[in-house]
Amino acid sequence: MPPVKADAVIKPVNILRDGVHIALRQVLALMGLALIVIAIPVGIATPLLPIGLPIAIVGVILLGRNSLWGRRWMEGVLVRHPRVERFAPNWLMKLVFGREKRTRWD
Repeated sequence: MPPVKADAVIKPVNILRDGVHIALRQVLALMGLALIVIAIPVGIATPLLPIGLPIAIVGVILLGRNSLWGRRWMEGVLVRHPRVERFAPNWLMKLVFGREKRTRWD
């Protein structure tokens, strides 16, 4: 057995906690995707009250913060449709993607 330094900190690996954390993040990402899908018909059904918009924003935040595949999908949408980013507030771009809004839409 190799000698252990006196100042070394031994951290136990908790595989169950890590697995639950990963599963919870995926559940939150799927819930975000479901909220985005639900926001579309709600927004169409209530054109005078913007009820679908906050639902979609919460869904985008959940999806972008909790899954790599969701963030990649949303970045792909922004690359294909750069005008969509114009409507997103800067705080939302920082919260979801960790970057500022792009200022040019060519």
